[in-house]
Amino acid sequence: MRRVTFMPDNRTTEAKSGVTLLDVARSSRVSIRTRCEGKAGCLMCKVQVTGEGISAPTAAERQKLGIEASTGLRLACQAKVASSGGCDLIVTIPEDPLKAAVRRQLQQQEDDNLW
Repeated sequence: MRRVTFMPDNRTTEAKSGVTLLDVARSSRVSIRTRCEGKAGCLMCKVQVTGEGISAPTAAERQKLGIEASTGLRLACQAKVASSGGCDLIVTIPEDPLKAAVRRQLQQQEDDNLW
C-alpha cells in the first residue's frame, strides 16, 4: 500500500499497487475530469505527480503527451501506483477550466465594483 495525496483538496488515501491514479481518485471521491473513461484518448486527466512510486509511462501516454516522464506530467488514467521503491505520491490536479473562467469573472466583477 502506498499513500497518495491529491492536491489542492489535500485528501490522502492508501492505494494498492497496480491501480491507476484515476481509480484511486474516484474511490477517494476526488474529481478528475475525463471523457474517454481511461483509454488515454481525451487528455483531460492530466495531473502533476511528485514522488517515485509510480509506473513508467505507457506507450500511449508518451505518444499523447509527447514529453519525457521526468516532467512529472502524467495521465491519471494510465499512471499506476507502483509496488516497490519510491515514496508517497502527491498528485496535483489542475483547476477545472470552467471553474477557472467563473472565478476570473467573479474576480473581475469584484475588481470593477459592479455590486
